[in-house]
Amino acid sequence: MEDNVQIALPGMRLRLPGQLALPPDSSMVVAFAHGSGSGRNSPRNQYVAEALNEAGLGTLLFDLLTTEESADRLNVFNIQLLAYRLDLVTDWLRAQAPDLRVGYFGASTGAAAALQAAGERGTDIAAVVSRGGRPDLAAEWLGRVRAPTLLIVGGDDPEVVELNGAALRRLEHAEAHLEIVPGATHLFEEPGALEAVAALACAWFTTH
Repeated sequence: MEDNVQIALPGMRLRLPGQLALPPDSSMVVAFAHGSGSGRNSPRNQYVAEALNEAGLGTLLFDLLTTEESADRLNVFNIQLLAYRLDLVTDWLRAQAPDLRVGYFGASTGAAAALQAAGERGTDIAAVVSRGGRPDLAAEWLGRVRAPTLLIVGGDDPEVVELNGAALRRLEHAEAHLEIVPGATHLFEEPGALEAVAALACAWFTTH
């Protein structure tokens, strides 16, 4: 069952709209950190979230920034700010579902925010999945990540493949794996590409 929620950030007079889905008997809830130019209504992340729900995992889709904040491109690429917001949202999420483990699914710049937040929270985060992510933007935090981390990259996205390969080597204190989806570009718009992402994410989160 999915509910529209207003996420009240602890210590701030700010509420972020979100969609929280908690299937019966969920053991984990996955918070989505969207990339630049995207949001909670992204059809790609909606698709992955539905696949996770069908696998019995909870999901939280939300916007890291308000509409006004998103209009400033500096905010969109401010990984420190995005990671801080994700950290606050995680506190809110823990209050809503205290018995569930928390995972992160990050895309593009949102993946950098997820990895930084995971580095800050240590073993408090159960697992991280990055889709077409920019982990290089959180390079200084990668060595602090303890959560099992899956990096998913399109085979026809060579620059991001290289960046993720370098990040994989820096995730030295976490179980980490790089999965390349053949024939996929950065947005995984090719037939079957997004389905592959969803299957990989479901397997990673349910395993961890």
